[in-house]
Amino acid sequence: MHCNDDVLNEYYDFINNKAFPCVAAKDAVAKENIRVFVADHMACPKYDKAILNFIYDFTQYYRNSGNGFYSAAVIFKEPGIINEELFDALLWKRLTALKQMDELQYVHDKRVAANPEDNKYSFSLMEEAYFIIGLNPASSRPARSFKYPTLVFNPHAQFEYLKRDARYGKMQTIVRKRDVALAGSINPMLTDFGEESEVYQYSGKSYDKQWQCPLSINQE
Repeated sequence: MHCNDDVLNEYYDFINNKAFPCVAAKDAVAKENIRVFVADHMACPKYDKAILNFIYDFTQYYRNSGNGFYSAAVIFKEPGIINEELFDALLWKRLTALKQMDELQYVHDKRVAANPEDNKYSFSLMEEAYFIIGLNPASSRPARSFKYPTLVFNPHAQFEYLKRDARYGKMQTIVRKRDVALAGSINPMLTDFGEESEVYQYSGKSYDKQWQCPLSINQE
């Protein structure tokens, strides 16, 4: 794992802040179920292979673990000066690079759709579906306004487990209430899985209905 203690502590402090709404992330920190990789510049492909291997290692760790919340965060030290448009563009650039390398070894997770326009789509690496959360200092949503550009990989299956246990709805309600208390309004891009493709939620940027996901992948 390529990690920087100062950046790691800042990330934990961000999640542990009393106002931070995501109770699942707080649980993951408390139980030490979060893995972190720190890279340099988000626009640079230098760390793509290392990031992919980091996610592969995390995937194996997650699959061999018990119930609970798990996530893997890739934190970029740069660019320090950023806006939502730039972060959005870099997010899709990095996800495309990771997915194209992953396709050389693995197919898309069969439990979810491979087409980003499909309502059942989820990002997939090592045949494991992931819901991506983008964080950046310029985010219009306070819950996503972290000091460094960050991609958080959340295993999709853990949310399915919650649904089967009838706990997902309760957790979702708590998170949304806390987010409204923090931001003053609900995230306009927020939808339930299956209602609309989750790609609209990845970067935190608001899109209009004409927007098309720039993720360039093999959808077979």
